[in-house]
Amino acid sequence: MWNNKTVSVVLTSYREKDSIRSVIESFFSVPYVDEVVVVDNNAESGSIEEVRKTKARLVFEKRQGHGWALQRGLREASGDYIFTAEGDGTFQGTDAIKFLSYINDVPVVFGTRTENSTMERGALGIGMWGKFRKWADVGEAKIIEFLFSSNRLTDVGCTFSLIRKDVVSALDNRWLKGGSYFVTEMRLQVAAAQIPFVEIPVVFQRRLLGKSYVVDTRIKLAKEGIKMLFFIFEFWLRAKIFRKKQFGPIKIS
Repeated sequence: MWNNKTVSVVLTSYREKDSIRSVIESFFSVPYVDEVVVVDNNAESGSIEEVRKTKARLVFEKRQGHGWALQRGLREASGDYIFTAEGDGTFQGTDAIKFLSYINDVPVVFGTRTENSTMERGALGIGMWGKFRKWADVGEAKIIEFLFSSNRLTDVGCTFSLIRKDVVSALDNRWLKGGSYFVTEMRLQVAAAQIPFVEIPVVFQRRLLGKSYVVDTRIKLAKEGIKMLFFIFEFWLRAKIFRKKQFGPIKIS
């Protein structure tokens, strides 16, 4: 618990069989964490057995996609404060304490992987590829910051976040995406709803094993970047130009 509030962690599991157990244990090593929920999103064989070696609670999501898994986990988590992260070993459970130190002041804390001092060399890719991926994330985040006049944003793709349960409930019927764009949509929805947030740097490491299945080639990265830009501007048009009610401000006490 943190200041008499319960703390949950939601982890996604798809191709993380060889890393998920150590990630779960890293979060349970933080004394404030009460619950870890692992969402099996049609995960590879052997993943279930690894999760069941721990104290984590395992739930299943049949719809394929990172976003569907996170949405399911957010609904299943019982904590007053809910972390979202990944089971691939790129994040450190001990960073949770940094997030919790801000949650008394704002209801949403986003992580950013783009600080050189907290990012392992090559974590976003090797050479110019890694630099391009980093600055694509930064550039798209700055577009969101500009379009919605929001707080500072420097990363559109960092899953590591901390959200109060009341915010999760308020946004639950607003989500549009169930795939890899969901993490970006979290930022868009929070900015459009004018929910106070802050962004903090997190330690970002190379995957313990395997490689990213979203942007594992340069061509794929470029295509995803262009699609992401279209999604950001499409969302902005809906929220600001057509003023759809589901994107309006939310009062958070």
